[in-house]
Amino acid sequence: MQAELEREKTQLVLQDMQRPFFIEYRMDDINTYEAVANYGALVREEAGRQRLVRVTVRVGDYKLDSSTGRGDGSVQLAPTDNNPDALRYALWSATDEAYKNALRAYSAKEAALKRFQSTRSEQDFASAKPVVHITPLVKLDIDRDEWKKRIVEASGLYASDPEVKGFADHVQYSTSNVRGLAMNRYLVNTEGTSVRQGYTGYSAMISVGGQAADGMVLARDNGSTAADAKDLESGSAFRKRVVDDLKSLEALRNAPLVPAEDYHGPVLFSGDAASDVFTRLFVPNVEAERPELGTTARTAGAFNTSYKSRVLPELLSVTDDPLQTKFDGKALLGAYEVDDEGVPAQPVNIVVNGTLENYLIGREPIKDFPASNGHGRAAPAQAAHSRVGVLIVKSDKAVPAAELNKKLLAMAKDRGTDVYAVETMGGNEVTPRLLYRVHADGTHELVRGAAFDEVDTRSLRSDIVAVGNDPYVSNTLGVVPQTTIVPSLLFDDLGVKRATEEQQKLPYYAPPPLAK
Repeated sequence: MQAELEREKTQLVLQDMQRPFFIEYRMDDINTYEAVANYGALVREEAGRQRLVRVTVRVGDYKLDSSTGRGDGSVQLAPTDNNPDALRYALWSATDEAYKNALRAYSAKEAALKRFQSTRSEQDFASAKPVVHITPLVKLDIDRDEWKKRIVEASGLYASDPEVKGFADHVQYSTSNVRGLAMNRYLVNTEGTSVRQGYTGYSAMISVGGQAADGMVLARDNGSTAADAKDLESGSAFRKRVVDDLKSLEALRNAPLVPAEDYHGPVLFSGDAASDVFTRLFVPNVEAERPELGTTARTAGAFNTSYKSRVLPELLSVTDDPLQTKFDGKALLGAYEVDDEGVPAQPVNIVVNGTLENYLIGREPIKDFPASNGHGRAAPAQAAHSRVGVLIVKSDKAVPAAELNKKLLAMAKDRGTDVYAVETMGGNEVTPRLLYRVHADGTHELVRGAAFDEVDTRSLRSDIVAVGNDPYVSNTLGVVPQTTIVPSLLFDDLGVKRATEEQQKLPYYAPPPLAK
C-alpha cells in the first residue's frame, strides 16, 4: 500500500487538472463466522473472508476541497493471498476512479458555492499529525463445535425444557445464532500516517416469538455480546437466558393490555432500557455531521443550536472515552487507540452537569471545532464519520437502585395513581417490550401493547429526576462497534399509551405434535 501510494503521489495528475493534495488508502481484512439454529436444528453455518480497499482522493486544499456529504472515494475488492502486484493493481484502479470523481465533485462544489451570499468559515478538512501505529493482527477464536451445540439446544428448549414445554404450542418461532467477527484494518495516507490495528467481536443471541390470543405479535430477543469469545455467557447462563425468555414470552401472552386511558407520570427505566434511549435520542445528535452547503447550522442533528446549552439535567454528565478498554472487568467493544482517519483517540467530555460542551468530531470541522478529537470511524469500505466509541453516562448524585424504587413508589402515593417501570426496549423505536405497571403497594404487573408518547430530546433535558448507581454496559457489534454505559433513570413525566398497531391473524391450525 505504501509503495503504490508513493508512486501515485508523483504520477497522479491529468494535464491542466489539479493535483491531489491528499490521498488515503484503507484496506479492511474481514473474517466472519455465523451459525444459525431453528426449532432445535442447525439450519446454516458459514465462514467467510474478504478484503476491501477504499481509496480517498482530495483535490483543492484543506480550506476548500472536493469532499461531499456522501463520503468520497472508490472501493475495490482486494486479494486475500497477499499478492503485492494484485493489491497494487486494485489500488491503482480505485485511485484512478477516485481522482476522476474528486475532480468532478470539486468543479460541482465550486459552482454550487457561487449561489450563496456567504459560506462557512471552517475548513473542509482538518490537517492531522502523522501517526505510526502498528498492533498485532487479530483472528477469530471461538469453539465452533461447542457453540453450535449451544444454539441448537437453545432453539429447541421451547419443546424440551420441563419448565416451558407445557406451552410449546404457543411459540411460533425459536431461533438462535452465534456470530464472530475479526477485522484487521490497514491505513496509509500522504501525510505520513501508517496504521494497522484490529478488533474482534462475538455475539450469541436468542429470538423467540408468538402471538397473544387477540393476535398481538410478541417477541423476546436478546443475548450476550463481547469483545472476546471467552467473555460470552457460559453454556448454563445462556440456557437460563433462553428459558427465562420463554417464560416472559408466555407471561406477555397472558398479560393484560395497557389501560386505554393515556397516562402521564413517572416511569423508571432500567439501565438496559435507558441505554437504548440514549443510543437513539442522544448519540446521533452529538456525532457532528456537517449540514448541507449554504446552511448556517453548526451540525445536522437536533443539538445543532445547543452548544453551551443545557441538553440534560444538571445531575448528568456524559463522556466518550475510547481509551477505556474495560469496565467492571468487562472488555468494551467500542474501545480503540487510533480512529479510522489516523487520529489518536481521546476522551471527550460531551456534557458536563447537563450542559453540552463538546461534539464528537472527525476530520470534517464544524463551527467552533476546527480539529478532530479522534472520533472519525468507518464501517467496512465506507467513508469515516464522527461516531461514539465508549459513551459513559454518569452522575455525582447517583443513588442505589433500591432507593430509586422507593422514590418511584413515593411518587405513586403522592399522585394517587399507578406508575410504570420498563425493563427492556424493543424494535427500532423507543418502544417498551417488558413494561410493568407498578402499584402503590410495590407490586408489579406486566402489561403489553404499550407505546411511549413524545419521548424525545426534550424529555432527556427536562424529565429525568433521579439516577441509579447501577451502570449497565451495552456492547453493540454493529458496522461500527460501540459501547454505551448508562445507569437506571427515573423520569417524572412521560406519556404511556396503548399502541395502535393492527393485530395479525392467529395461525389457522395447530403446530405439529412434538415427539415424545
